[in-house]
Amino acid sequence: MEKVIVYLDDAAYARPLLPAAAVPTHWLLVACAPRMTHRISKWVSHSARENWRAKWADKLFDQMVPALRQRGDAVTPILAKGPLPELTRALMAEHGSARVVDARRPKSADGGDGMRWSPGAMLGFGATLFCSFAALDC
Repeated sequence: MEKVIVYLDDAAYARPLLPAAAVPTHWLLVACAPRMTHRISKWVSHSARENWRAKWADKLFDQMVPALRQRGDAVTPILAKGPLPELTRALMAEHGSARVVDARRPKSADGGDGMRWSPGAMLGFGATLFCSFAALDC
C-alpha cells in the first residue's frame, strides 16, 4: 500500500492537488491550523486555543476524509502541533517511506495581487498627494 503524507490547511484548495492513485493508498492527512499571534494568550487560555485548533481540524477532516475513504483508501487524520520537518521525520519513522505533498494554500494566494498596504503607507501616500495638490494651488 502506497503511503502519502499530505499537509493541508484548506480543503477546497487541497482537493485538486491530491494525486490520483491507481493502487490502494494510505493517506496521512496533516492539518496545519492557522497561526495565532503570541498576544492572543492575553485573552484566550491555552486549553481554549487547543480546543479551537481541534475543532478547526475536525471541520477540515470532515471535508476531506469521506471522499478518500469512498475510493477505498485508508485515511489517518493528524493535527500538526509542532514544526513540520520534525513531524515528517516522525511520520516516516513510524510508517516507513512515504511521498510528501504540501497542499497548503500559499500565503500570497488571497485573491489579490499579493501587494498589501499598511495604514501608515496609505496615510503617507495620501499626505504626499495632498501636499502635491496644495503646492499646485488648484
